[in-house]
Amino acid sequence: MSKLSALYIEDACRKMPLVQKIIRQCADIPIISCERYGEIFNLKAQNFRLQKNHAGLILAQKHQGFVLPAPPGYGFGNQHSYYFSHMLNCPYDCRYCFLQGMYRSAHHVLFVNYDDFERELALTIQNSAGQPCYFYSGYDCDSLAFEQYSRFAEHFILFFQQHPHAYLELRTKSARIRPLLQFEATKNIIIALSFSPENIARTLEHRVPSLLRRITAAQKLQQRGWSLALRFEPLIFHEGYQENYARLFTTLFNALDVRMLHSVSLGLFRMPQSYFKNILKLYPDDPLYAQHFSTQNGITSYSENQEAEMIKTCEALLFQHIPRPLYYRCKMDLSL
Repeated sequence: MSKLSALYIEDACRKMPLVQKIIRQCADIPIISCERYGEIFNLKAQNFRLQKNHAGLILAQKHQGFVLPAPPGYGFGNQHSYYFSHMLNCPYDCRYCFLQGMYRSAHHVLFVNYDDFERELALTIQNSAGQPCYFYSGYDCDSLAFEQYSRFAEHFILFFQQHPHAYLELRTKSARIRPLLQFEATKNIIIALSFSPENIARTLEHRVPSLLRRITAAQKLQQRGWSLALRFEPLIFHEGYQENYARLFTTLFNALDVRMLHSVSLGLFRMPQSYFKNILKLYPDDPLYAQHFSTQNGITSYSENQEAEMIKTCEALLFQHIPRPLYYRCKMDLSL
């Protein structure tokens, strides 16, 4: 992860214990006060691509929207499905990520008022009337990549240990698993690891830990009893994708105990047309965006024939390694 360029702090949260810890960690970079994070994050004329190499961290408080219904097609399809975002933006630099088309700024925003998140989570769990409910983290960020500052997993593992009928999915590309290894494995917490073929990771997933490092991390988590999920989202169409996904699946499922996996999913490359156009302005010469895409009902994606071919091929490859009940297809119209 690149060094932070600056630490911005909303005045109202400066004395919070988590903020004070981060200040001590960031003693060697500029620390700048602000009234509201939007003063920095929502400035006009920012260039996401340039700022990505010099991103800062903004510590702020969230005031609404702590827990939201999961987008259609996201997750396991349970009727009580929600997501919550303790951060905006991600330290990794994946070319297919929708965040670079949604936000003007590449700065990271960390919402530090975890107690308010907890209250909303507890109320949502209470309103589920004892039915299992699922909460997804990692929609607007990577759940673990900023753990050295956020202590997010450390905090919310303790919370979900007290609510065994509520499930938390931590989606990540990170190999930073030390905070997880400090705890006994908790069955209602699922570590969802995102993977792409090595050639795609090398060319499109910049700053992401190597495939080997992440597989090693996954093995350690399984050895400690953690419930893992594997996410192959988005599928990227390219010459030889069949062989490359076959190789990836073989490598992963030979390294991991399939019997201990929570689930495995596939998802396609899809995003709102407005986000796609913004990204195209940032990377007009990138080979990914030089491919032919189609737009229907405001969503940009591969052609229907390409999508059908990729899903059919990759499902067939997956079922050589896993039982069908372990699988679901993510149908959300975003790529992260």
